[in-house]
Amino acid sequence: MGILSWILFGALVGWIASILMKTRRRGLIRNIVVGLLGAVLGGWIASLFGFGSVSAFSIEGFGIAIGGAIVLIWLLRRM
Repeated sequence: MGILSWILFGALVGWIASILMKTRRRGLIRNIVVGLLGAVLGGWIASLFGFGSVSAFSIEGFGIAIGGAIVLIWLLRRM
């Protein structure tokens, strides 16, 4: 995926994770950052358990990225 695709993917993942976690809306940049970091975190956690990775637009990759973003938001709330 190209850089623009990753930015759009991160924005979508961050937006959906913020809705699921019922966070206040912080804006597009925050959603992109949370989505991308969540995708990295989710991919790392998924690889530990032998699932897969976030390497392309797929249902599996999208689910892993949203799961990682939710974990990231949860961790940030605990800090």
